[in-house]
Amino acid sequence: MVEEVRPNLFRVKIPLPDSPLRFLNSYIIISTKRNLIIDTGLNRQECFEAMKSALKELKVKLEVTDFFITHLHADHFGLLSKLVTESSKVYFNRPDAEIIESWEGFETMIAYAGRSGFPEGKLRSALTQHPGYKFGSDWVPKLNILKDGDHIDIGEYHFQCIETPGHTLGHTCLYEPDKKILVSGDHVLQDISPNIQCWSDDENPLKSYLKSLEKVFELDADLVLPGHRRLFNDHRQRIRELQTHHSRRLTEIQDILSNSPISAYETASQMTWDIRADSWKAFPLMQQWFATGEAISHLRYLEEKRMIRRKMADNMVKFLIPSDRSLTQIIKNEPTLRNTG
Repeated sequence: MVEEVRPNLFRVKIPLPDSPLRFLNSYIIISTKRNLIIDTGLNRQECFEAMKSALKELKVKLEVTDFFITHLHADHFGLLSKLVTESSKVYFNRPDAEIIESWEGFETMIAYAGRSGFPEGKLRSALTQHPGYKFGSDWVPKLNILKDGDHIDIGEYHFQCIETPGHTLGHTCLYEPDKKILVSGDHVLQDISPNIQCWSDDENPLKSYLKSLEKVFELDADLVLPGHRRLFNDHRQRIRELQTHHSRRLTEIQDILSNSPISAYETASQMTWDIRADSWKAFPLMQQWFATGEAISHLRYLEEKRMIRRKMADNMVKFLIPSDRSLTQIIKNEPTLRNTG
């Protein structure tokens, strides 16, 4: 499906089979000199056929087409290897590029997940279903690194790079100030909350994400082009909703931790999720994986704020609320969570 959302700016719905996301929004901008494709889809035949059909309909030649990839996840990056040509430029961010360059597999994440309570027998089975494992790029082309404030000019569109770490370390949006268009990738989505995962004690992705929301809140945008689901207009209202969502998540975790120390996996099993399943055991393995990563990001946020602490038990990290702290009061005074009224 090809939809012209602004003159010479088209949305293409790239199907994501077997994914609750349903499709990726790829954006194609056409000009008389060169074209630009923003995000591509998974490296699988269904995505490739949809992209080929759209390019044919729009009469876009890949030999005069460049690419901007918002972040490293396979549903945005994976199909790139089947589309780039020798004359293509691929624009990307440095933090995510460094992850790709240093990638040695899932072993570190598996070990961390095990310490976080994810049952050992499920770990490797879960990751064989991970889209990054199954549908990642065949090879990584040369990446032209852009940083915050850099520009990409395509025809009548003059985009500014906005670094928005959180969903990934280097997630980057594009902003067109004259036309008031924000290409938000997976930073701000309308119908779903972006997954904010953590698999390292060296990171605090929720803190980064909340700070990035504040950064984007200040932009003057009339149209948001997200990576998934429908386009929307009021990005500030959606940001308020996302901030409220995470504030409620933090409070929910407070309640979960009030009884006894538990692991991140156990915490995730007791959190509220918008997934069609009768119980936590009925969750698909990959959804359990994503949920546990999301739980860890919130636990890490609270831990860094000294609202909770950890202890080791049976080679597993468990979290608890210090007896002399009031988590509810601290959350109410937390400056990074905008007062939504």
